[in-house]
Amino acid sequence: MTEIAQLLKAVCFSAHKHQNQRRKDEEASPYINHPIEVAELIANIGEVSDLPTLLAAILHDTVEDTGTTFSDLEELFGRDVRLLVAEMTDDKNLPKDERKQLQIEHARRLSARAKQVKIADKICNVRDVIHTPPPHWSGERRREYLQWAKKVVEGCRGSNAKLERRFDEVFQEGWRILEPSGDALLHSEKEGKR
Repeated sequence: MTEIAQLLKAVCFSAHKHQNQRRKDEEASPYINHPIEVAELIANIGEVSDLPTLLAAILHDTVEDTGTTFSDLEELFGRDVRLLVAEMTDDKNLPKDERKQLQIEHARRLSARAKQVKIADKICNVRDVIHTPPPHWSGERRREYLQWAKKVVEGCRGSNAKLERRFDEVFQEGWRILEPSGDALLHSEKEGKR
């Protein structure tokens, strides 16, 4: 199977697994947009062409958020992909605050491939929190998310300078928009878009 065929197989698999899931934004956009965007960032911004890394990006939430097993991933996409996804999968049996703290603690121990996926994931999530947040999230909660994401990315540094630079740019943009004095500015920007 060619690399392009494997990528398309992963996109189809992930789309099927996430078909009934939506993002938390006001429009409830299809969840599959997220893993595709993560892979696209890794390829185009990070300039990564490593197939297992790109496949893991597309599949990174399948075990955590769907009925997919690690065995499923290994059977369909190989051991490397299974191991990469396993590095990034949170234990959903743990409380959310504990999972978030473990992401910070584990970031430094991730492989270079997994760190790149993690950084791209945080870039996408931070952009969403800035521009298309869940409607019930306050400015304070959004700022807290940015601070947490930055701590996770700090543990991933040294894996891909271009992705790290993009994260820093997105973080700085978000911090300018979401700083307490920027809450009124953000509200006026939203009103202007309507």
